[in-house]
Amino acid sequence: MEPQPPALLSAPRMLTLIGSILVSLSSGTNYIYSAYAPQLGARLLLSHTQLNVIGLAGNVGVYISGPAWGRVVDSKGPRIPLISAFACLLIGYLGIKRIYDDGTGTVASFMHIVILISCTFMTGFAGNAGLAVAMNTTAKSFPDTSRGTITGLVLSGFGLSAFFFAAVASIAFPGNTSALLLVLALGTAMPMLLGLVIVRQIPLPPPSTTFGVEGGLHGREEYQPIPSGDAALFIRGSDSNTSLLDTEHAHGASNYHVPESSTAVELVSDQIVSRGSSVRMSTSRARPVHDGPNVYGKQLWLTPDFYLIFAIMALLSGTGIMYINNVGSISQALYAKGNPNYDELEASRWQAAQVSTLSICNFSGRILIGLIADMFRYRLHLPRAYCFCIVSTLFVVSQLSVISVDGVAHLWKATALLGLAYGSLFGIAPTIIIDWFGLSHLSENWGYVSLSPLVGGNLFSLMFGRNLDSHASNDDSETHSPLSLIRRGGLPSEHQCFDGRDCYVSSLYVTATACLIALGLSVWAGIRDQRKAVEAKREVIWHAEE
Repeated sequence: MEPQPPALLSAPRMLTLIGSILVSLSSGTNYIYSAYAPQLGARLLLSHTQLNVIGLAGNVGVYISGPAWGRVVDSKGPRIPLISAFACLLIGYLGIKRIYDDGTGTVASFMHIVILISCTFMTGFAGNAGLAVAMNTTAKSFPDTSRGTITGLVLSGFGLSAFFFAAVASIAFPGNTSALLLVLALGTAMPMLLGLVIVRQIPLPPPSTTFGVEGGLHGREEYQPIPSGDAALFIRGSDSNTSLLDTEHAHGASNYHVPESSTAVELVSDQIVSRGSSVRMSTSRARPVHDGPNVYGKQLWLTPDFYLIFAIMALLSGTGIMYINNVGSISQALYAKGNPNYDELEASRWQAAQVSTLSICNFSGRILIGLIADMFRYRLHLPRAYCFCIVSTLFVVSQLSVISVDGVAHLWKATALLGLAYGSLFGIAPTIIIDWFGLSHLSENWGYVSLSPLVGGNLFSLMFGRNLDSHASNDDSETHSPLSLIRRGGLPSEHQCFDGRDCYVSSLYVTATACLIALGLSVWAGIRDQRKAVEAKREVIWHAEE
């Protein structure tokens, strides 16, 4: 007899959850970039466009490596990604620290910029490896009833990463950017080694939903997502009038009959279990049964739902990445406007406050959206895709809020909204991918969807950087300006803009429009999901009446 899997609340399963959260916590340090980017720019005399290119390298490392890491995690497990993450995080942050320490206030050479880009890329590359392991392991170690909540909990560690490491560095080494980079190097690499020991997939116990000879199918009557382009059939729980004349192969069946893409399967010959009907399940013609759809590889790229979620993610995540990479510069622009008593230490405090606020709200959004998603599905019987509407609305409000802020003391409100929206986006997206495309190839599919932020992130961030540089002070044109004396008296960069919100507001009009478009697509996604459920239910009734 095979050993029984551990219970849902067993110590091995909880240890895996804790280990996954720690790995996730060490994987999200790209969000802390804006905590040291202005200081890096001041030390090496980098423009805002150059700083955005360096910051984007980290995002490129995260998202472009998604499909590769996803395939490795799905097929080989967590060992290779965790070892790679350890090495890349250690080398990446120590490399950035070395370039920063060697800076002397002279213009950085081309080689220094190349090294910074490479090191930042490595940190992002490593972060995605750790996140893929954490997300995949927990998603496969907990049942669907709590999958949104558990996934959101693990992803919340990713969002809290910036706040955690910034807080540790600020308490132990206040105002010391070099020490912050050292904390990042050691503090992110070590948990990856710990993950090698405690992060592993725990088999799920047998499902509680079983077929009885007289009792029918015992379980919840609930909405189930219907994958587009797949032969997945929707089944609702039966009542006590449902009988199964042959139950030999019925135990442990899922809510779907889905053929593998490589297997020719005739589903029409199998009767469908439906409300109030007496149905026979053929034991001589048993068919493969899967827990949901199983869309991946070439089939994924031929599915319209893939392009829908890709577009929503590109617009919203691009907006978030632009803000995250530049919130330090935004706070400095607002602080510098008309300020004759500019204090670099005070400016860095405002900057750190934005990073901490962003990280805490990012963390909160990932947890809250998981709870909301599970409530939508199991309480309201609505598709989780409607959560995209909530997320898109938060993004729209956040952009309007940033546009209206004209003082650094009020910037935290906009930052909080953006962090909540961004965390919610990445908290719900993996769960939607499971609903639409299945669990078997979650990491690989998430990797392909994760390419979407490269589109919006690169476009919006470079637009923001060029816009900020175009408003930056110019020595020749402001030789006799009082502001030029202030700048020469101690502002952190020669590329500082003194116009406050006018330095960047035109970029925000673009992102606000993009978020409105994403809101429209989100409404469409929810409606489509619900329509597919209704159509599938009608098909079930039609088969039952036959």
